[in-house]
Amino acid sequence: MPTRDWRVRFAREMQMAEQARAQGNEGKARVCARRAAGIVAAEYMKRRGIATPHMTAYDRVKFLRAWPDLPQGAVEVIDHMTLRVNENYELPVDVDLVAEARWLAKALLGEG
Repeated sequence: MPTRDWRVRFAREMQMAEQARAQGNEGKARVCARRAAGIVAAEYMKRRGIATPHMTAYDRVKFLRAWPDLPQGAVEVIDHMTLRVNENYELPVDVDLVAEARWLAKALLGEG
């Protein structure tokens, strides 16, 4: 049976992301979205018997990138989560990491 703990942590990160965005702090919103994606990745792997207790959110997302048989679109979203910002602290592509973190939770875990 899936744990409920990931849902609480995911919701907390998403709430912080939305608050940061509302305050005009898009950088913090991206950080929170990436941490939320890491929580999703950890739960996805846990459900498949892989524990990742000592990995960072970034490392979990990168590890998930190589996972076989991910749903369509998941690799692209995962790639967005690992993009580096440019010298103006902007992503090189126009994506909403907060929305994509929610999509990832729905696509991989059926929730979000």
